[in-house]
Amino acid sequence: MSQQVIHPMDRFQRQVNSLVKSNIIKPTDNIWKIALLFGEKWPYWKKELQEFGFSMQDPISEILAVEAWEED
Repeated sequence: MSQQVIHPMDRFQRQVNSLVKSNIIKPTDNIWKIALLFGEKWPYWKKELQEFGFSMQDPISEILAVEAWEED
């Protein structure tokens, strides 16, 4: 029986999607707006996003559009 490991960014993406569905943030909001919602975990997620080529001015919809998080 093999167990599939979920990439941390998949979990992050699901959390962001949940925030959008709850109308806490909008897909058109800039990524930096979610910083306050992630509190002290934000520096980690910001670093991860930047490593995937995101800037804090990109819309949140860019995160939601990712189909697979793969690292080089």
